[in-house]
Amino acid sequence: MPSHKTFTIKPIKEMLEKEFGEDYVDPFPFPFEKDALDYLKTFKDDSVEQLAFDPPYSPRQLKEMYGGAGLDYTTNASYWSALKKEIGRIVKKGGRVISFGWNSGGIGKKYGFEIDEILLVPHGGQHNDTIVTLETKVHL
Repeated sequence: MPSHKTFTIKPIKEMLEKEFGEDYVDPFPFPFEKDALDYLKTFKDDSVEQLAFDPPYSPRQLKEMYGGAGLDYTTNASYWSALKKEIGRIVKKGGRVISFGWNSGGIGKKYGFEIDEILLVPHGGQHNDTIVTLETKVHL
């Protein structure tokens, strides 16, 4: 199941290693020490080559899989839009983002990205699959 150990799930780990190696920005490192939006705002425009976007998918997941982790964030649409806008600002043209979630929206065309690859990671039983998108920023 996705959690703060998502990057250890075999197909996800393999994709990260193949595409990014160890060199990428992670706005949601565990344990959470800073709000992701505040963290992204510390980067200069067009300064990031690679970013892994793996937020807690829901308040329930945050509670169950992260034990709360001292993070109290909102999952409303304006928060997610602000995160994606910041990612669009900091990732340079030709830079790439790997996004994780329950949909294939990724960062999106609105912020200059096009999807190169989609990986579906099933977790079995009644658990939701994780949808992983690899996107490249094609325009500013």
